[in-house]
Amino acid sequence: MKLGGPRARCVARAAVAFALLAHAPGPLAAGNPATEIENPAVEVIGITPVPGLGMPLREVPSAVQSFSAEALRRGDALDAAEHMERSFAGVSSNAAQANPFQPDLQFRGLAASHLLGLPQGLSVFVDGVRANEAFGDVVNWDLVPRNAISTSHLLSGANPVFGLNTLGGALSTFTKSGFSFPGHAARLQGGAFGRRAAEFESGGHGMNADYFVAGHALDERGWREHSQSSLRQLFGKTGWQDAGSDIDLSLSLAENNLQGTQALPRSMLASPREAYTWPDRTRNALQFATLRGSHYLRDDLLLAGIVYTRTLTQHNVSSNVNDDHDAAQPAGPGNPQAFNDRHSLRQRMAGASLQITLDSPLQGRRNQLTLGASYDRAESDFAQDSQEALFSPDRGTVGMGDYAPTTRAHAGNSYLGVYFSEHYAPSREWTLALFGRYNVAKVQLQDRSGVQPALNGAHQFKRFNPGFGINYNPAPQLTWFASAGQGMRVPSPMELTCADPAAPCTLPNQFLADPPLKPVIARTLEAGLRARPADRLKFSVAAYRTVLRDDIQFVSSSGVLNAGFFQNVGRTRRDGVELTAAATFGSLQLEAVYGAVRASYLSSFTIHSPSNSSRGANDDIVVASGSRLPGIARQQLKLHADWKASERASWGLGWAGFDRQYARGDENNQDANGPLPAFSIAFATARYAPAPGWELALKLDNLFNRRYENFGVLGQNFFAGPGRSFDPAAAVAEQFRSPGAPRAIWVSLRYEIREGDKR
Repeated sequence: MKLGGPRARCVARAAVAFALLAHAPGPLAAGNPATEIENPAVEVIGITPVPGLGMPLREVPSAVQSFSAEALRRGDALDAAEHMERSFAGVSSNAAQANPFQPDLQFRGLAASHLLGLPQGLSVFVDGVRANEAFGDVVNWDLVPRNAISTSHLLSGANPVFGLNTLGGALSTFTKSGFSFPGHAARLQGGAFGRRAAEFESGGHGMNADYFVAGHALDERGWREHSQSSLRQLFGKTGWQDAGSDIDLSLSLAENNLQGTQALPRSMLASPREAYTWPDRTRNALQFATLRGSHYLRDDLLLAGIVYTRTLTQHNVSSNVNDDHDAAQPAGPGNPQAFNDRHSLRQRMAGASLQITLDSPLQGRRNQLTLGASYDRAESDFAQDSQEALFSPDRGTVGMGDYAPTTRAHAGNSYLGVYFSEHYAPSREWTLALFGRYNVAKVQLQDRSGVQPALNGAHQFKRFNPGFGINYNPAPQLTWFASAGQGMRVPSPMELTCADPAAPCTLPNQFLADPPLKPVIARTLEAGLRARPADRLKFSVAAYRTVLRDDIQFVSSSGVLNAGFFQNVGRTRRDGVELTAAATFGSLQLEAVYGAVRASYLSSFTIHSPSNSSRGANDDIVVASGSRLPGIARQQLKLHADWKASERASWGLGWAGFDRQYARGDENNQDANGPLPAFSIAFATARYAPAPGWELALKLDNLFNRRYENFGVLGQNFFAGPGRSFDPAAAVAEQFRSPGAPRAIWVSLRYEIREGDKR
């Protein structure tokens, strides 16, 4: 495998050059408290978007789930999303695209997904920079190499400090540095589905300067037909620090090619490896540079800031059925069976944040006040073309003629936020928190084709969102917490350009008009506890209620799976409880997490759902208050055991079970197919160290080779003719499902040497 191109090689040479300087002899720079949250420990939590002093876990008034670089390595997770799905309470994902690097991640029934058209309810930050893409607020999980991650913290609730899209929670990820991860490592992996992967990392430091560089390359053919993946990721960071200042410059590069396949109608699930139609190819190219610094103006006053630039270039080709095909006429130009829809997106983002933290006693009591402001600007150019096509015998699309332009659109976003966070401890046992943020969001849309003037528009959203929290620590091993918060998300350019019922669009393209949509407002109440009754036992409990006002959903307009429009559907609610427990018995570690969520509509409304068996006149369904939201498992239980058999060998065994969920299109919960059945999968890991620094690891997924589906959507099956041939006249309404991957095994070999090792 060839890793990177000229840009990647340039960064690698720069890292090596800096390493020679960084390893100049001399003592390590004096410890800087502002760098605590960069370290692999997870007991200091970043509670603001810009990394600052952080907060001890016992003083954070919300549920917090964390993982470290060691946890990622020990579980052999593909990326952060896979690790959270298997280990975190309230987190699930589905394989709507049948590609492991394109998951739809959900936390408490709110999503952080790569899919344009799926409402996004989680904010994601990498080293203090918002990673939700400006065009659709989506999160591309494939852009961050797993071996560059130091720690990640998932903070629950609608915390307004983290800004837009923080409806259900915020994920804050910090990357490695040479001070916290000195040493070198390399890893090779191979196994099921033709996967071949290689990664490396190297870090070091001198008296004040450090460097870190990590790379990852992977190729696999995928377990379903036409679901190949190719990843090329490179991350580099260099920095300088002393007792009062810290400066880091980092650069992320990625060039990934991902192919996915759509869900299958139930009548075709006997052959789960087949594609319904193909191709569906996405290419993501990222250049992301961040300059972050902090400086103590005095012993109790920290100034921190970030400047960044981020460019994402995305190209996609997807196959779509032509539901207007006239079967009585010969298929050909003017009467195609299908369309190849091609889109390109070039998104340029830049922004800056400034934050000041005063950590000084107030009336003799602990007090931390943070004031901050951020500004983000994005320019997005979107182009969409369509090509008439015919279906091959295996349902691939064969183009006829040239691509014809359909859309040329430009979007401009500007997000301004001013926030504060105040934590005051009136006594040793109590901590009070007050926080808030004022957001000003502007979205401008412009037609660049000259033939779609309805695209033109300007939208502005302003709002102040408050929050409050309280912690009670009657003993060092026990914390009670409660909080109330309000967050918001504004309609993305993607949604605003596809909000006209009279002009439905085909995701992720064909934008036609921008009727106004209202912003989504989330209010969360949460209470819980964290306890460590013994050194070898800890557990936590959290109960919450999140209510969204003017929630936005994508509403189907025809039998084609991805055709429709966005609309506000009133209020929705997510009530739930989460429990986590971990115990250690000598060399055996046990973990269990449980999550239950009731996600339901609080408003009644009528939507178009032509493939729902309970549809009425005009193919509409009535969604009553109390109906469950689709795509959200009611309950989940995850168990994990890790046994260190000896100094050289260890074993891990995990199990995850997920309850039923309704298919999209069945918002009224009345379709004859009912919900998707519950399912569970088991997985295992084994590690053996044949010699110092060496590790041989095995990863086994779906241990018992269970057949299951984790995503559903209602649609028309147009391949209902003889031999599954294309026949629009015989099209039948079916529930489509995405099958899960079968049993798979991978083996990896890793070599690591850390600072101070004598080998």
